[in-house]
Amino acid sequence: MCSALAGALFPMAVHAQYGTGPALAHVDDYASVTQLVGAKQLKEALVKADMYLASKPKDPQMRFIKGVILTEMGQAADAMSLFTALTQDYPELPEPYNNLAVLHAAQNQFEQARTSLEMAIRTNPSYATAHENLGDVYLQLANQSYTKVLKLEPNKTSVQPKLTLIRALFGAKP
Repeated sequence: MCSALAGALFPMAVHAQYGTGPALAHVDDYASVTQLVGAKQLKEALVKADMYLASKPKDPQMRFIKGVILTEMGQAADAMSLFTALTQDYPELPEPYNNLAVLHAAQNQFEQARTSLEMAIRTNPSYATAHENLGDVYLQLANQSYTKVLKLEPNKTSVQPKLTLIRALFGAKP
């Protein structure tokens, strides 16, 4: 799976995204930090995000961007904590649920990813990225189920074509 953040972040087809448009008063701050992220200057971006958050600690947009930075820095646990806090503080925002799902999926925690994506869709039924990600998670769950079937009944011929198709979609080897 790959991410729609700023390129491929995860070896899966789950897509993470930046949140909704920032308030006009903070466009420069957000743009500056996101530009650093796009240039892969993650340490600098994190410093700027933290400086901003020191004066506006509840700002959902910058907190979200910080979660993206942490994700790109490979600090999944910290990013998950941040996105989880955002879902608690701003349950109406779908993007933190989506990005939390991406992190769960990256750790093969597909049930948790499914739950997060369902919340994202519940908050915004027309959030196409979350719908796509949910489909990808369902495919991963199907892959797990079909694999288990073959372990339980190795001669079950109806399952192997399904597994082959799912694995082909994700470029995995059978």
